[in-house]
Amino acid sequence: MANQNQQPLDEHPRPRRARPEAPARAATLAATPPPAADHECTPTTIHKTGNNGDERNLKGPDGKQNFIGNFSKGLPHNSFGEVDPAAYQTLLHAVDKETDFDKITLGGGRKLTNPQSGLATDQEGPDPKDLKILAAPNLDSAEEAAEAVELYWMALLRDVSFTDFATNPDVAAAATELSGLQDYTGPKIGGQVTPQTIFRGCERGDLAGPLLSQYLLHDVGYGALTIVQRAQTVLPGKDYLTKFDEWLPIQNGDNPATGDAFDPTPRYIRNMRDIGQYVHVDALYEAYLNACLILLDNGAPFDAGNPYLPPHPDAKTQIGFGTFGGPHLLSLVTEVATRALKAVWWQKWFVNRRLRPEAFGGLIQVKLEGVGGTKRDYPIHPQILNSEALKRTHAKFGSYLLPLAFPEGSPTHPAYGAGHATVAGACVTILKAWFDEDAPLPVKPQVPNADGTALVDYTGPDAGSLTVGGELNKVAANIAIARNMAGVHWRSDYQQSIYLGERVALHILKRQRHDYHEKDWSFSLRRFDGTKVTISRKGIRDEDGHSVDV
Repeated sequence: MANQNQQPLDEHPRPRRARPEAPARAATLAATPPPAADHECTPTTIHKTGNNGDERNLKGPDGKQNFIGNFSKGLPHNSFGEVDPAAYQTLLHAVDKETDFDKITLGGGRKLTNPQSGLATDQEGPDPKDLKILAAPNLDSAEEAAEAVELYWMALLRDVSFTDFATNPDVAAAATELSGLQDYTGPKIGGQVTPQTIFRGCERGDLAGPLLSQYLLHDVGYGALTIVQRAQTVLPGKDYLTKFDEWLPIQNGDNPATGDAFDPTPRYIRNMRDIGQYVHVDALYEAYLNACLILLDNGAPFDAGNPYLPPHPDAKTQIGFGTFGGPHLLSLVTEVATRALKAVWWQKWFVNRRLRPEAFGGLIQVKLEGVGGTKRDYPIHPQILNSEALKRTHAKFGSYLLPLAFPEGSPTHPAYGAGHATVAGACVTILKAWFDEDAPLPVKPQVPNADGTALVDYTGPDAGSLTVGGELNKVAANIAIARNMAGVHWRSDYQQSIYLGERVALHILKRQRHDYHEKDWSFSLRRFDGTKVTISRKGIRDEDGHSVDV
């Protein structure tokens, strides 16, 4: 496969006006190649950057655009769940002209989530327009169908404990089906999805040890407070939007009839339902702030380029604090989050407008069973229509709709890219720059017990080889893919968005390099694609000393 960085830009289907207040920067392709690691995680479809073209190319029986491949939640829909084209045009007008957002036609009580943040810029950090990601898979593609099969399996397996994956027969069935799918891009070993690789991320360290990162389990010290990471979870077996008459009002923007069904007992994260609820209510950067505090509290070593580590001359009489110390890091790991959100919100609203998985499930339902005896012939790849995951879902729930973990389904903003994943990429990049990634994890690896009320020591494979950086990559993947586990995002949303967040963080680190008085400092980190870079006063350079443009 050709290097994705060599692909030409795909023009946005609508002209974008230059914004004079935005600083001029050279546009950078987002198509970071997949990681060269000990497991395969390689897209088989060559994508360009920009919109995938579904918005202009998909048409209904009347030959007019029907926008079925795009996000339309919160707008009015017909009885089949197809968006009102005139209402969708009000959205297109707003994002094209960057005005008249108050004239978008809504269908129910829920409002759209902050489209205009994609138009915001910062004095520090990249202009969102200068950062590009690969186009999302097309509605009719094998890749989108493969991602949907994974989502249906995630929904079916939400209550299976992560520690039982190795022996659970349904997990084995899911791994077998995913292994045989065309264009499935999840991690594999020897060409096969296994219980050790299933539902994991694609970066170095993601396959080592337990599925769940240790940073989501260990106690967190907040100054004089100690936070025990037993979380408020929801009851098992409770899924939503599995009936069409429940699903359709939610697409129109109605509020759900019920809320979460909470478990009264706090528990450590045990399964996909638990971590799905974590990312339902989390502050977007909290997992990485927690990871930072865990590493600081347990004496994880800083990167060797920190100027307050011997033998650097400044370390003879000083320690780091406001620069190159704990307060600097704690603020920086959260500072990048809002920049990451602005970057991905540009992609969501002004470039891609990808439909959410629950809407894709609606297309499957209408195609296979119809509404009021009438079916629609939507262009959906047969590998989802013929999948074991879909058959099991219908047998369990009586419909082909994707079971959602949240009563309200997805948020009211498009799927691609993913906010949680972009923030994950940005925050984890800061942490990898700051700490010695290759250092052994400074806490004992543990996993929840059977009911999630306590932690027990992990003694399985790789128990003694977990590293600071590997578990940072893993926590980024955990949080991003947890949104998939809840049914509100796709795998490709995660993969491209962590690259996007990484570039936001690298831009900021590069921008700040002139702000420090210290001499001869540097940050080194291994990027999500496996390449190593160093940030210093000279800029960002690779291992051969060549300048790196982010």
